[in-house]
Amino acid sequence: MKPEVTPGQGPLLLAQPHGGIEIPDAILSRLNSRGQARADTDWHITRLYADLVPDVTIVSTPVHRYVIDANRDPSDQSLYPGQNTTSLCPTTTFDGEKIYLRGQSPDADEVQERQQRYHQPYHDALQTQLERIHQRHGFAILYDCHSIRSLVPYLFDGRLPDFNIGTNSGESCSPLIETAVRAVCDNAQDYSVVTNGRFKGGWTTRHYGEPGRGLHALQMELAQSNYMSEQSPWHYDADKAGQLRVILAAILKNLIHVFD
Repeated sequence: MKPEVTPGQGPLLLAQPHGGIEIPDAILSRLNSRGQARADTDWHITRLYADLVPDVTIVSTPVHRYVIDANRDPSDQSLYPGQNTTSLCPTTTFDGEKIYLRGQSPDADEVQERQQRYHQPYHDALQTQLERIHQRHGFAILYDCHSIRSLVPYLFDGRLPDFNIGTNSGESCSPLIETAVRAVCDNAQDYSVVTNGRFKGGWTTRHYGEPGRGLHALQMELAQSNYMSEQSPWHYDADKAGQLRVILAAILKNLIHVFD
């Protein structure tokens, strides 16, 4: 279950930490039926972003977020203090429901072991590719690809906007980048957008975003209603996705040329 890396020659890196569905048998057998259903996957995220622009680098992990959340702080500190969220090795769904059989949740030692086995290799791959891109271009842009159901009362009130741009309140990237992404979303008819709303960027965005060093990072959290069915079996809607992909392609093209 090593991270999957597709190197590109351009300045843009697409990170995909939550699209994987693989769970080792030793962990899967300890999950209840709710956990085994894997409802909180960023479904079809690789397909959604595939071939939108040339020469991008892609780093993803096949490991499901119920094994380890590759977008959480490895120390397991909350990214959103005071708000409902899930942990480094989640024990509940996004609806706050338990995913493990009684007495089968991972203890601290197991959490540390999973962090070293699955979380660290993913971030080692991200770091390596960012350094390579930075050396080639003098800067690098990490675009963290995410999606979530549009209605998750446990995590947020009401319906989630279609595009949720997270830049750690402007600290993780140049203002030019935030503006370039927001401009495309604002011009997209029939779609809603917010910047640094409920999702300000996870650990990946906050950890790697150092605009003073030419390392820029942002998170895009998409409402899944725009490209798929939000209930099992989570079908990909090719018509909706096709419309969304046009907008996503425009976003990525803007990012590639933002410093031209």
